[in-house]
Amino acid sequence: MAAFVETLLDRFHERTPIRAGSLIVTVFGDAVVPRGGGLSLSSLHEIMRAFRISDTLVRTALSRLVSDGWFERWKVGRNSYYRLTPQGQEAFAQATQRIYAEPPQEWRGSFDLLLLDNGQDRSALRTGLTGIGYGVLGPDLLIAATASSNQTEGALRLSAAPADLATARRLAERAWPLESIEGRYRRFIDTYAETLAALEGGARFGSLDALLVRILLIHDYRRAVLKDPLLPQELLPDPWAGAAARGLCGTIYKTLLPAAEGWIDNHAQNDQGPLPPADQDFRQRFAMVQPVAELKAG
Repeated sequence: MAAFVETLLDRFHERTPIRAGSLIVTVFGDAVVPRGGGLSLSSLHEIMRAFRISDTLVRTALSRLVSDGWFERWKVGRNSYYRLTPQGQEAFAQATQRIYAEPPQEWRGSFDLLLLDNGQDRSALRTGLTGIGYGVLGPDLLIAATASSNQTEGALRLSAAPADLATARRLAERAWPLESIEGRYRRFIDTYAETLAALEGGARFGSLDALLVRILLIHDYRRAVLKDPLLPQELLPDPWAGAAARGLCGTIYKTLLPAAEGWIDNHAQNDQGPLPPADQDFRQRFAMVQPVAELKAG
């Protein structure tokens, strides 16, 4: 195993407790869903052992994920197989857009304001809206840079154009914890800058190494990006660590992708045999980012 991979695994295991279920969700969302969605337990064990996670812990985590409605399990003979339920697929589909797609590039100059209605369960509504990127200006007043297409029943919708860009930025600083979010991005950059340096320096890596780093990369990146409202550049501090983190993540991801997909081609199985090729949407991940040139797995 390459030294830079060992370093990342060591850092991963310094976190306590190890959340095997969350890592399993990342494995499926990033690598399995684009290839049909189903994976054998034996293939999952092979991946998770490389992460230094025991079969027992994997089985316990899967049992909990099935009980919570995230995964479904079926058997063919003595072999077990798993896939995300429709609930799990929907949740990861929303996350996928935020993780892999290009963030908004242009702001139209006005905010979407939602005033929560007293007649509704405001706490649940506020939680749902903040989960899709709305900021909070007060107990009953939420704000977004663009109007959401999600259902907003139980809220009065208004549009407001700030007097100038400085006012707009002050509103953004009040509504969203940008300093905390930027701190998450900086920790991500600190963790993976060495990985990029190793790749740029010509470090050799195997196909399983590539898959492990790819999964850890997305697992850690999503911890930052899913907290980020993904505001247009005009509303963000300059410089903004999120832009650097995205470039770093995309470069490493696309550099390792051919080797990682090669491992899946040769080792991962569903109930029909080898996993099918990835779908068309998969090819659009980090579309504007270039990999490190002329690197091959060894």
